[in-house]
Amino acid sequence: MVRTTVQELAAAVEELPRQYVVAHEQDQGLLAADEMPEPIPLIDLSRLTTAAAADEADKLRAALQTWGLFMVTNHGIEESLMDAMMSASREFFRQPSEEKQKCSNLIDGGGKHSEVEGYGNDEVVNQAEGLSWNDRLHLRVEPEDERNFTKWPAHPKSFRDVLLEYASRTKRIRDLVFRSIAKLLDLDEDYFLNQISSKDPGFARFNYYPPCPRPDLVLGMRPHSDAGLLTILFVDHDVGGLQVERDGRWYNVPAKPYSLVINLADCMEIMCNGIFRSPVHRVVTNAERERLSLAVFYAVDGETVLEPAPGLLDDERPARYGKFKAKDFGLSFD
Repeated sequence: MVRTTVQELAAAVEELPRQYVVAHEQDQGLLAADEMPEPIPLIDLSRLTTAAAADEADKLRAALQTWGLFMVTNHGIEESLMDAMMSASREFFRQPSEEKQKCSNLIDGGGKHSEVEGYGNDEVVNQAEGLSWNDRLHLRVEPEDERNFTKWPAHPKSFRDVLLEYASRTKRIRDLVFRSIAKLLDLDEDYFLNQISSKDPGFARFNYYPPCPRPDLVLGMRPHSDAGLLTILFVDHDVGGLQVERDGRWYNVPAKPYSLVINLADCMEIMCNGIFRSPVHRVVTNAERERLSLAVFYAVDGETVLEPAPGLLDDERPARYGKFKAKDFGLSFD
């Protein structure tokens, strides 16, 4: 038995299953966004390593303090590679169900239990929360020796090579962003990189959001913050949907062709002692167009001990977080 996918539901149902409804008729506008107080900063990553770095660093600081995320251009991933990655993703999700199920994340015959890696969608854990209107393919890309290629699609044939190259580029972006954040905090520029172990996981998650008949009542992804260190998001060229929460209000994150959206995650907020924040975000649906995105998550091993960077603490700036293992607070993918 396999779990019904959202893609199959979208093609067949006239009335939404109630477990996907997160708003009700009387809550019209609940999923709408407010007008932006100011734009989300667009950072030219190539300038962070040049003589012009100061201006970009100021924009990066403002973004991390107010939004917890930022958009980047000139990030070192060629448009041709981004096109190839999105094309391979789209081709995977357009395959027949039986082909996609070869990568299934289900670990039993009853379709009730799943693992992190593989193709699938939400488990029904809490009916009150509502399910997310998306299907996804979740693949480990780090560490290299723990990649489970049995979960990677065999079709399209280009998928593996394109993802391996794409993941190598996002890893470089991660390292540059970590060094830039360390400099903003007056830490040694390799401070955060030195907290990473060779066992720390990285995952690529391909998200497919089919058109939804009631986008006013259904979320593509429920509100959450990311548990790890950093997330690098690549979205369809002009199909928006990502929203970020700030001061109790929701705002649309613009979709800019060939840009990336980068957000801090919970472990980084802890190590930054809350100076920079891990934003709560969600994805809304639309009735006309499918939406594809690829998020690369960099996380920590479950045994990693998390605490604020000592260089950020003094009598006037006490620790806002204790010292604990990531696995004890659900901040790892283990």
